[in-house]
Amino acid sequence: MVGVAIGAMCRNRTVAFLSTFAAFLSRAYDQIRMGAMSQTNINICGSHCGICIGPDGSSQMGLEDMAMFRSIPSSTVFYPSDSVAMERAVEMAANTMGICYIRMTRPPLAVIYENDETFQIGKAKVVNSPANARVTVVGAGITLHEALKAAEKLATEGINIRVVDLFTVKPIDVDTLVTSANQTDGKILTVEDHYPEGGIGEAVTRAVSTYSNISVRCLAVNGVPRSGQFAELLEMFHINHDAIVKTVKEMIS
Repeated sequence: MVGVAIGAMCRNRTVAFLSTFAAFLSRAYDQIRMGAMSQTNINICGSHCGICIGPDGSSQMGLEDMAMFRSIPSSTVFYPSDSVAMERAVEMAANTMGICYIRMTRPPLAVIYENDETFQIGKAKVVNSPANARVTVVGAGITLHEALKAAEKLATEGINIRVVDLFTVKPIDVDTLVTSANQTDGKILTVEDHYPEGGIGEAVTRAVSTYSNISVRCLAVNGVPRSGQFAELLEMFHINHDAIVKTVKEMIS
């Protein structure tokens, strides 16, 4: 499938999109890597990412896909968090040179953005910014929605957090991350439905590594998951809203 897409694009006569489970793209890494070497322009959509696919089981859960695509030279990695962001990601990918990867979440997600919301590659969205926020929580996809739930719960206890939607994991919006951290006591918490290696946590940590006043804590899927309802799995691997609430309290204590 990847080889066909690369072939279709070899003379730039079409805009090629291909889609499969994010987990299955690992078997095509060699073709994707060589496509980057030959400066191909293809758009890859990885569905059923993360443990949030639940009953499908661990063999179907793409938990290393961001690491794989972040390592591709000149790649762009989109991680939309609702249907509006998804539509914009597809439009931008079609008009962006190089290999574009769109990480797609399976469970239905609430719509966060208005239909006319504008997005840019390399620009994050601050979706919750109350006064006197103590921690910046960074997420995407299912974990962004969990972060918003956590923000509501914490607010009832008098604790405010800023919530940032990355939108693109590569390139990453360093300016928004640094500005947000500086306005929340230098504290960032990342939450992702992905293994710790090569995901959002490592991308954010690298982005702010030269700022000595900023500290980052990371919540991710530590260990091989299993089949179950997605809410149960989010709780088991400590990436749901309750885990975010608990970690934020630890960070400000």
